[in-house]
Amino acid sequence: MTQHVLFIGGVALGSKAACRFKRLMPDARATLIDQDPFISYGGCGIPFYVSGDVSDIDELRRTSFHMLRDETFFRTCKDVEVRAGTRVERIDRQHQKVTVRGPSGKTEEIGYDQLVLGTGSKPKNLRIPGADLDGAFHVANLHDAEAVKTRVTAGKVGKAVIIGGGFIGLEMAEALADMWEVDTTIVEYMNQIMPGFVSPVFARMAMNQMIDHGIHFFVDEQVTAIEGNGRVETVVTNKRRLPADMVIMAVGVTPNVDLARDAGLEIGPTGGIVVDEHLRTSDPLIFSGGDCVEIRNRVTGKPTFIPLGSMANRQGRVIGTNLAGGKAVFKGAVGSFAVKIFEAALAGAGLSIGGALNAGFDAISVQMSQLDRAHFYPDKAMMFLELVVDKKTRRVLGIQGFGKSGDAVVGRINTVAALLEETCTVDRISNLEMAYSPPFSAALDILNCLANVAENVLDDHLEPMEAPSFVEKWENDADRRYLVLDCRAHADGEPFVAKYPDRWMNIPQDELKLRVDELPKDRELILVCNTGTRSYEAQVNLRQMGIKTAGSVEGGMALLGKYGAGV
Repeated sequence: MTQHVLFIGGVALGSKAACRFKRLMPDARATLIDQDPFISYGGCGIPFYVSGDVSDIDELRRTSFHMLRDETFFRTCKDVEVRAGTRVERIDRQHQKVTVRGPSGKTEEIGYDQLVLGTGSKPKNLRIPGADLDGAFHVANLHDAEAVKTRVTAGKVGKAVIIGGGFIGLEMAEALADMWEVDTTIVEYMNQIMPGFVSPVFARMAMNQMIDHGIHFFVDEQVTAIEGNGRVETVVTNKRRLPADMVIMAVGVTPNVDLARDAGLEIGPTGGIVVDEHLRTSDPLIFSGGDCVEIRNRVTGKPTFIPLGSMANRQGRVIGTNLAGGKAVFKGAVGSFAVKIFEAALAGAGLSIGGALNAGFDAISVQMSQLDRAHFYPDKAMMFLELVVDKKTRRVLGIQGFGKSGDAVVGRINTVAALLEETCTVDRISNLEMAYSPPFSAALDILNCLANVAENVLDDHLEPMEAPSFVEKWENDADRRYLVLDCRAHADGEPFVAKYPDRWMNIPQDELKLRVDELPKDRELILVCNTGTRSYEAQVNLRQMGIKTAGSVEGGMALLGKYGAGV
């Protein structure tokens, strides 16, 4: 008897699993059901359609060889039957059938031998007055994308407020402000953007990048209402009122598990469907993956919810293989991500320092700046990385990066992400072999240097100072307790001495041993250079001479400038 597999949900997970299954078992029958008429599209491309980078919305539905992934494509090219615009009302596990309601409103029952749930996620609803006003949008599907772009291109949006400073919030802000010159404001409930994903330092650098492009931010602020006479006019927070023609609510998503819960499948503590490493649910005939499941965090070992399109595609292949009798496994994820910030990229994998501490690790983080290519190569830019490490075991827990060379930043993050899938210690990255050529990297890659910094901190060879600590000391030093010792060349340091004659001193690192008597005995020294390398050397020199310092600024003036230290 021919096996019949039903795939519920046809955006990423379901369509990928169905195609893989049919390649392995071409004589079997596969039916893909989705309540939306649009299937198999690149949802992560929505902000770039709104911005105009992607001119035609159908490009998000096309293959790399320009075929539209519609019902005809799946039927003729993949031998997969598609029931678009059809909603699954109920799963009857006992009799192995589902009840569906088609576009006409008529219901019917469809039997299955195996079933795949790829129901995805749904936007979190803001339970505030006015969330249903005309002009208030979620951006969760192609219909939302079309509605937002239609309104913007019609010239009906002069001011937009985006609620939420996560992935979608940042990308939509850039889309509106860059191409359409909409006056755009982001309001974030937490005290930083990208909360939980990056440290406050890297969040601040990304935020400053967006401020430079005209985007306004209010963090640590709660939206309490959206007001208007039938349409959006004002966003009300606990601190101010913001005029708006459009509001985009981007406060996150939750797993869409209503069908699974009603069918009695096990739901985990994160709210996602529980699956094993073969992506099989608590019912051995039902598989699931994508945004509706919880998976194992490869760093913490605990259940986690990571809604990423790339992961759904990989899981789809695993499920398709196992439907055909294979034994493919999906062991979990470290949560790699990347987000475009105008000309720059913000990326990461694993745990941020806050996430590591919340997970119970005794963790530290180190930050550094370095050119993304050899220093003598003419075309280069500064790159910033942060490494999160467990102090006791020296295990690497996470990495984040920011810089204008997006490929260089994301490449480094991807390298460490692969290592995070198994236990990786600092010394592994310190001596990691990286491809080298001056147009692409320094001879000692920034990853090697970052791990070296972490080793120096762990071994007490370096006493670092983070940017926030420097700013706090700089802004609250009325009694002139601290003196900044600038270890750069005179041409770089003397302008700051002239600007802050009683707070800034310039002695190049190579002159320090000969001029140590010039250092004041009654003030604590904060060491700084351009990237942190010379100030570290200076700290070593001073330690040899018995002189303790308040710290060497991580990432140096390059990082302080991106952070917006105000010096």
